[in-house]
Amino acid sequence: MDSKKIRKGILRFFGWLGLSLCSLIIKLIPERWLYGFAKGMAALAYIVASKKRKIALENLAIAFAGEKTGAEIEKIARDCFTFMAKSGAEIAVLTERTSPLRERIKITGRENLDAAYSRGKGVILVSAHFGNFPLMLVRLSLEGYKPAVIMRHMRDRRAEKMLLKRRLQIGLNVIYSQPRKRCVEDSMRSLRNNELLLIPLDQNFGSGGVFVDFFGRKAATAKGPVVLARRTGATILPCFILRQKDDTHQIIFEPPLNLEEGRTPEETVIINIQKLTDIIASYIRRYPAEWGWIHRRWKSKPS
Repeated sequence: MDSKKIRKGILRFFGWLGLSLCSLIIKLIPERWLYGFAKGMAALAYIVASKKRKIALENLAIAFAGEKTGAEIEKIARDCFTFMAKSGAEIAVLTERTSPLRERIKITGRENLDAAYSRGKGVILVSAHFGNFPLMLVRLSLEGYKPAVIMRHMRDRRAEKMLLKRRLQIGLNVIYSQPRKRCVEDSMRSLRNNELLLIPLDQNFGSGGVFVDFFGRKAATAKGPVVLARRTGATILPCFILRQKDDTHQIIFEPPLNLEEGRTPEETVIINIQKLTDIIASYIRRYPAEWGWIHRRWKSKPS
């Protein structure tokens, strides 16, 4: 085993250890200290997680080149770390106390969701790693919907096992993106059962996706929402969850995406994935600290 693998293994172990310790502390402290503790952990992570901090600052510089100053970009990066820490704390604590969730998470555009759901062909919820999106699915499950989400396997199996247990506890059905054939089969089954299938459309997708514009650069993007909608007749519904100043949340359901036909199936996919990506980018521009800037969104390059 080379030194790079050893170093990564050590880092992942301490990452899992830190996650376990924070989860334990969060469950023990009074709820009124929850956000203060999360804010402190975020400040520490911003210093210690130098690689993630660097990625966030680089991505922000790309997205807001010529629009924001260095000080503004650093503030967004710090706020991003804070919001992610708060989201993790909320998942660990608030989901065990379902009664306050209805009061803490309001829903706007519910008529768009109900109209799509009433068609009986499932609903493809397109969103991003934006706000506390797992909490959004928990809130929807309280309303009687059956939510599922497509996610990638984590690199650390210990952290994966720990988080999977939590997802099962809150009734969240996880469909893993790999292997791809099984992912497609499980996704189609979910939609045919008239469930809500959340697809975060904001991560680098390598060679399997299509390249569309994202903040002025080409980004490899999954084409699943459009492909699944054409196969099943499910409605595509963009949605987002926004943190408010008092740490309550607002879920917003946008109007459904009307699929635009291109001259070829591939062109149809590109046109509509671009539309969805533009909606995601518009929310990120308005609420930049809500998005997870620590992911290398532009890692893959068009050939």
